Amino acid sequence: MRILVVGASGYVGGRLVLLLASRGHDLVLLARDPRAMAARFPHATVVRGDLDDPVSLGPALAGVDLVYCLARPGNAAATLEGAADAAGVPRIVRLGRLDRVDREPAAPGVSVTDFRAGVVVGSGSAAFEIIRRLVDRFPIVVAGDWIARRCQPIAIADVLDYLVGALDHPEIDGVVEIGGPDVLTFADLVADYARQRGLRRRIVHLPLPTSRLSALWIGLISPIPAAVARPVIEAVDAGSVVHDSARALACGIRPLSMEAALRRAIDRTERHAVESTWFDAYRDRHRTTIPVSDERIRMLTDRRVVDVDAPAERVFAEVERVGGMTGWPYANILWRIRGLADRVVGGVGMRLGRRDPEHLRVGDAVDLWRVEEVRPPELLRLRDAMKLPGRAWLQYEVVRSEDGSRSTLIQTAYFEPHGIGGLLYWYGLMPVHPSIFRGMIGELAARAVASGTAPASV
Repeated sequence: MRILVVGASGYVGGRLVLLLASRGHDLVLLARDPRAMAARFPHATVVRGDLDDPVSLGPALAGVDLVYCLARPGNAAATLEGAADAAGVPRIVRLGRLDRVDREPAAPGVSVTDFRAGVVVGSGSAAFEIIRRLVDRFPIVVAGDWIARRCQPIAIADVLDYLVGALDHPEIDGVVEIGGPDVLTFADLVADYARQRGLRRRIVHLPLPTSRLSALWIGLISPIPAAVARPVIEAVDAGSVVHDSARALACGIRPLSMEAALRRAIDRTERHAVESTWFDAYRDRHRTTIPVSDERIRMLTDRRVVDVDAPAERVFAEVERVGGMTGWPYANILWRIRGLADRVVGGVGMRLGRRDPEHLRVGDAVDLWRVEEVRPPELLRLRDAMKLPGRAWLQYEVVRSEDGSRSTLIQTAYFEPHGIGGLLYWYGLMPVHPSIFRGMIGELAARAVASGTAPASV
């Protein structure tokens, strides 16, 4: 089948694309930023488009047999249904929240299977990361009263089974409520996670009157931003319990218990085998590449070059490990202070971390940055995800010698200032920037050389 996936950059969408591809389907992905999507899913066709622009949907829907819509509900979903009807697409499979009210399809000519799920638990999911960060960091888990509400969480593996299984059950349409076999409180999830990790934790409820305040509290004490925590809290607070399981039973799926779902999520996280995360689709302030220099743009740069007595592959491996749990190669404490400053002014700070400690792909988060381009073992370019009076990039190039035994590492920091504030920011940091940039490239070169002389692990 030729299948269009809307929302492929998200947590569920990223995994769904891999499953559909493994079944041999011809995939089309809708994206605002085709470059990042194409780099992540090279075997799919990526079409530029936006649900807010109905005209852009036409090329993406051409010749499509089915649409998966994992994006936001409401008017955008109605726009997609109308465009699908006009293009002759017979069916849409959606995934929405269990607490959403029912809505009739905007286009009667399109069959819609509307899966509704509550809290999704899996490695990298927002709900699991909230649990993991709270339990692993604090002996006392403090949360709002929502943590004591009953919910019916579902494993990400089961969500994917329902979505892919819809291909084999075209007769199932309308709203399909899905959930795991266990109805419990979010506090039960926290306690079960702590038990499986061998930790003793006490849970304390705060009398926070709104989900917004609860989300702000989670954002304050954990790396999960309030904007990401709030939908999870709202889903729990609304009582996300399945009330009609008849249609879900017809799909023939036997959902995992929450104990098994948590065990699987813990295992995949510890093995760094996380396919997608909650921050994959977390929006940046901008998605532009390094602008072409012209007379209207004054690009400020700091360029460092060092010859390294190591092959390009070894040098690039050290470059690709920057950030996350590994930290930054030089003045890591200053990077963390910079991340804290970003959080104070409303940015994400260092909370995004990394998806994988060894390898990067376009769109990945690296603490305060996003991967804009990566071509091992030649190029890594990071684009800022910080709140700045301008735009910033950090780029590494590795040039191999003729015989391949040595290489040259080039590190360039780019900054496009916005107004006087941008200039003050750049020149105000001149006392520290040179030493940090010089130290970073020197340490990366030293690590690459040392990695070739270290004894092999047994």
